[in-house]
Amino acid sequence: MFWVNAPVSPPRAIRIPPFGARLTADGIDVAVLASHATGVEVCLLDLDPSEPTGWRERRVALAGPSYGVWHAHVPGVRAGQHYGFRAHGDWDPASGLRHNPAKLLVDPYARGLVGDLSYGPETYGHVVAAGGVGDAWGPADPRDSRAHVPHSVVVDTSYGGSPVTHPEIPWRDTVVYEAHVRGLTQALPGVPAELRGTYAGLAHPATVSHLLSLGVTTLELLPIQAFTSEPHLIDKHLTNYWGYNTLGFFAPHAAYATEASRLGGPGAVLAEVKGSVQLLHEAGIEVVLDVVYNHTCEGGDGGQQLSWRGLDNAVYYLHDGGTPARFADVTGCGNSLDFRRPRVIQLALDSLRYWAQEVGVDGFRFDLAVTLGRGVTGFDPDHPFLVALQTDPTLAGLKLIAEPWDLGPGGWRTGAFPPPFAEWNDRYRNAIRSFWLSDPGQAAHGRAGHGVAELATRLAGSVDLFGHSDPALMRGPVASMNFVTSHDGFTMADLVAYEHKHNGANGEDGRDGTDDNRSWDHGVEGPVPAGSVGMEIVPLRRRSIRNLMATLLLSAGTPMISAGDEIGRTQHGNNNAYCQDNEISWLDWDVTGWRHDLLATTRYLLLLRRENPALRPGAFFRGAPLVAGERADLAWYDVGGKPLDHDRWHDPAVRTLQMLRSVPADAAGPAQSAVLVVINGALDVVDVALADDRPTEWELAWDSTWEEPGERAAAAIGGGLHAASGAIASLEALSLRVYLAR
Repeated sequence: MFWVNAPVSPPRAIRIPPFGARLTADGIDVAVLASHATGVEVCLLDLDPSEPTGWRERRVALAGPSYGVWHAHVPGVRAGQHYGFRAHGDWDPASGLRHNPAKLLVDPYARGLVGDLSYGPETYGHVVAAGGVGDAWGPADPRDSRAHVPHSVVVDTSYGGSPVTHPEIPWRDTVVYEAHVRGLTQALPGVPAELRGTYAGLAHPATVSHLLSLGVTTLELLPIQAFTSEPHLIDKHLTNYWGYNTLGFFAPHAAYATEASRLGGPGAVLAEVKGSVQLLHEAGIEVVLDVVYNHTCEGGDGGQQLSWRGLDNAVYYLHDGGTPARFADVTGCGNSLDFRRPRVIQLALDSLRYWAQEVGVDGFRFDLAVTLGRGVTGFDPDHPFLVALQTDPTLAGLKLIAEPWDLGPGGWRTGAFPPPFAEWNDRYRNAIRSFWLSDPGQAAHGRAGHGVAELATRLAGSVDLFGHSDPALMRGPVASMNFVTSHDGFTMADLVAYEHKHNGANGEDGRDGTDDNRSWDHGVEGPVPAGSVGMEIVPLRRRSIRNLMATLLLSAGTPMISAGDEIGRTQHGNNNAYCQDNEISWLDWDVTGWRHDLLATTRYLLLLRRENPALRPGAFFRGAPLVAGERADLAWYDVGGKPLDHDRWHDPAVRTLQMLRSVPADAAGPAQSAVLVVINGALDVVDVALADDRPTEWELAWDSTWEEPGERAAAAIGGGLHAASGAIASLEALSLRVYLAR
């Protein structure tokens, strides 16, 4: 078929079907955006061993463009049909136009994808050598990519399960558990071998039992939208494990489905995802997806031509405005989707609605979310995409979580997102690590730390970051997504055992991964073998983990636990395990010894949080009584039980702090709920006068020196758990205590 440049069709009164390939009674309606193309074909693919590529292809020309959209009704097509697009038009890379009909393109709205991506020259729009090296602005490559790229598949999205419902856990009660589909259950005892590392494995009773016994409410999954690995990883015989390299914003990643579902095709894969979400909901657990709308898997200017680049490169991607046209990379991933474009915003919103309405997920964590709010002059909290999320009837009531930074100009925007967003709080992460780890490590060498002011601000919900709104304070501390660790960086156990990253397995000679770890090896780098020199630091390492976990779970805000931290998971010092689909990343479920104790401690701390409303406030503290005659909702005291004055508040040598939090009787039940958290970040034992502004009987609920909560029973002998306000309590070095008013 021969195509010529033609004038854009004038607007006509014509029905444009929704994007993608949608089943009808007798075939499919299909539509795709390709506003700069002169012609687009939908290519129907069927296996045919007699063909050189193994595929027989029938091409159907689409009508258009109608406002940039090409569309048609194609009769006779049924669920399971493989298809793709070919776009005709100018090959003028210097102007941002990369139409090459030799390249079969994935439908950006495909509900299912089948087949693996190869990494040969056929997958590039321009001519490259075997290693993918070529002139990105050179001639078009004439080789057909049909047999070298994944195929879009027509999917029947109907599902025989129950209608979508949401547990709707209130933010103040929410505890997020960040996990990887494969890594969580790949070695989990009790999960059958065929279900390990799969969507079905997430909802298996053994997995659900662990989550419920731990006390988490919300399972946040690393990306499950279809993704590929970067060419440089394939060259090193590695793969993209985390999944931040999207190929399909509507299609589940098929490799996480059971073998039975994969053999059943994309419809069965989708059904497995839906069924797993439904089972988790029935157990009362929410599901939040980590989604990557800031960039795609097509890489930088010289990357592969798989979908968006070949359909409408000038619209989908952010360019720098120069000649030749180059990508403006604000994500560090080679390309950035252009959220100044209405069709890009529509793509993201349509995808989010699909996962919420069809699959039933309860919210989204937006990777590099600043990119999604970039307008002509930079990040805009009133960006149309962010406004749409606030007002869309499907999305506004879900849990929306921003990673509030990217790598572009003005890219750090923690606290700048509008309600109802929560945001990952990197200031929290840095403050907690610094106080409990890097500061003591420096103090051991006679160097000063940071004092308590920053720590206190983070413990109290980070009002300095999240209190700015109209009206003020409306977001509350729950907008602060508190975390000490995440998928990116050291695990909690590695934070206390390594001061330097050990990323040799990544094949980048240690150049990858952050150097700002704020960790402390306690004097010996790495594991300390039993019976070797240095064994004396091992108990202190375990206490440091408990200090980190307790601070996370007792702070005002929404806590996020990185999967495995509750059982002492290690990545052996790798702080950038994005390419390690192996035992480095998978959870080790050998929960014995100190790991069993840590799990018991984490469960107990989450129980304390659930049972004491003062530990999970929904509104910012005011530092004054909420009800006349009762305690202030928040008060700070020094080691002597006196209110902390200005000088000591800002003295970097001060390492001991008392935080008293309370809620009125009507919120707490029959009596006011008051909790006293006493923190000793010094390297010495400190005697503390237990604080309050009135006579109070304090009961010791937890001490981070306890290896496991059962030690509380021993402490109770002789009345060791009870003390009146003003009584002296001796806190061990680097320890934390929690007292409840009785």
